[in-house]
Amino acid sequence: MLTLKLITEETDKVIKGLEKKHFKNAQETINQVIALDKVRRNAQTTLDKNLSDAKKLAAQVGMLMKQGQRDEAEAVKAQVAALKETNKALENEKEQAAADLQALLYTIPNIPYDEVPEGATAEDNVVVKMGNEIPELGADALPHWELAKKYNLIDFDLGVKITGAGFPVYRGKGAQLQRALITFFLTEANKAGYEEIIPPTVVNSASGYGTGQLPDKEGQMYHCEVDDLYLIPTAEVPVTNIYRDVILDEEQLPIKNAAYTQCFRREAGSYGKDVRGLNRLHEFSKVEIVRIDTPEHSRKSHEEMLKHVEGLVCKLGLPYRILRLCGGDMSFTSSICYDFEVFSAAQQRWLEVSSVSNFDSYQANRLHCRYRRASDKKIELCHTLNGSALALPRIMAAILENNQTNEGIRVPEVLVPFTGFNLID
Repeated sequence: MLTLKLITEETDKVIKGLEKKHFKNAQETINQVIALDKVRRNAQTTLDKNLSDAKKLAAQVGMLMKQGQRDEAEAVKAQVAALKETNKALENEKEQAAADLQALLYTIPNIPYDEVPEGATAEDNVVVKMGNEIPELGADALPHWELAKKYNLIDFDLGVKITGAGFPVYRGKGAQLQRALITFFLTEANKAGYEEIIPPTVVNSASGYGTGQLPDKEGQMYHCEVDDLYLIPTAEVPVTNIYRDVILDEEQLPIKNAAYTQCFRREAGSYGKDVRGLNRLHEFSKVEIVRIDTPEHSRKSHEEMLKHVEGLVCKLGLPYRILRLCGGDMSFTSSICYDFEVFSAAQQRWLEVSSVSNFDSYQANRLHCRYRRASDKKIELCHTLNGSALALPRIMAAILENNQTNEGIRVPEVLVPFTGFNLID
């Protein structure tokens, strides 16, 4: 959530940033925020004055009664009563303005950093780096969903029977390869200094609001209505919410956490060839890295996270590219975001496997996640960051497709210690 200080002191910057994100009615919405804030502050100012006046008048009542001036005392009492009625109205006005202001602020996205490119869609994203060679497969190369069936690795039909489309069943060496990837990703995170967390996979609404998944503008979250709980779309939600309503010491930062969880996304309206197999699921596994940092160091943290994710795809031997997302293709909450994509050789297309984002103080303001500066003990908002390291389904798809041979599917060397086999045949 954008801070009122930023909105009121750097209004033009905020409006330009929102326009860069293609947020509709930016000028009108920000003007409305400023107007509501003014109503709230004016009501509070008048309320404070009235309370002070009422206190002084109440003191006069006692003095007048002692002096036998009963009529004058009753007149003053009437003034106090009138002020109390006025104060009730002012209190209601202030509370309504504050509620309307909070609700409106929740609808406003984060503003992008200056280096975020202009653009409206994924077509406007900028490729900043590419790595590893794209393998040349024969004309008989199979897509991963056919390889999964051929080698009995993933049963999509069984998943439909048990739950529905988008809930695959991994089995045999497919399950072992999935587990190997999870262990590899967590092992690498541990080496990089991330504390492993096993969080809940359902969260309350306060957690959803804290990281910006709520209000659920796109209907992506599964909602357990009876208990008013939500299945997490990413471990970012529960892990970042560990620090909700917390004041950290500067010496504790940066905090580095990693978590493996199942993730759940409704993916409403998803259909067609681009979502076949593992390309888009309703339930999937993912390892997430999260950082809580100071404003001065968060950009350095972001760079380190990007290098960490790049290291993972490099070690897996997958062709990859890194894209800096344009304003219109960024998430609601991010200030800057880089996507990692791996090349799926049988499908001849790029598949997104990670987004690594810096949210600046946007999430921290929602979360009331703050730190105490070492120099002057002043309390400031933290910066939050996260990234997929990595999302498993499309990594699995690329590994199966890119490593298929006449003998079987080669397992990337770094995974062999975790699988116990180097070939799926």
